Amino acid sequence: MSISELQASVLAIVLLAASGARAGDDPIPGNPLILIAAGPFIFGNEDGREDERPRRLVDGQAFVINRTEITNREYRDFVEATGHRPAFYANHPVLGLDDHPVVGVSWDDADAFCRHYGLVLPSEREYERAARGAGGDAFPWGSTPSDTGKSNAGAAECCAGDDADGYEMSAPADSFVEGASREGVLNLVGNVWEWTRDFYAPYLGEPDPAISGRFKVLRGGSWNSDPSRLTTTARLVYNPDFRFAANGGFRCVRSGSSS
Repeated sequence: MSISELQASVLAIVLLAASGARAGDDPIPGNPLILIAAGPFIFGNEDGREDERPRRLVDGQAFVINRTEITNREYRDFVEATGHRPAFYANHPVLGLDDHPVVGVSWDDADAFCRHYGLVLPSEREYERAARGAGGDAFPWGSTPSDTGKSNAGAAECCAGDDADGYEMSAPADSFVEGASREGVLNLVGNVWEWTRDFYAPYLGEPDPAISGRFKVLRGGSWNSDPSRLTTTARLVYNPDFRFAANGGFRCVRSGSSS
């Protein structure tokens, strides 16, 4: 099946099956798991940075993903239940607000949270499928760039916050409903970068031993990202031990390929 055929026919079927569907088992109170249907989808971007290429059709398993980023309130409940260390920005006057996405967490912190609830961090493919749909959209809401009602974005030039969208820094995790994905998942682009469970490696070519297999990938862009990073295919490479990012959070998934 070609990419154009997928866009013309399969997408409508996939969305009919999956749109807005709930998994029926929500281990994190107030943050439901949304069903993303199995089937072929477009992965990668020929027009993006080199490590976003190539654009191709891949098969995906069904999975469920949190509707919003994990919030400070949800992370604090986990800390109180387990004794795990708090988020680095837990007491920040903006970044630490209860309904804002938790930031200042390492990859291990995020992984521990998800596993506590019987979940895992998303793979890059899962994150991208949830963010762009089956037809390969550049944004969760479609093919055109954001306006101020669809995502929490940064300034036109990297890397500074911009309050044109109403928020100088992070926004509540349930904000920007106009920018939701077709299945109803929020803030898959903008607000905070989100950890995935994958180690970084290029899609094509020889891996760089200084980077590949040592660093984890975050997806989605954040409140201080410029437009080039606010797409469904942008990749950010980070040391998994780093827990001081004021713009890095996560959400969880469950799928047959989770491990």
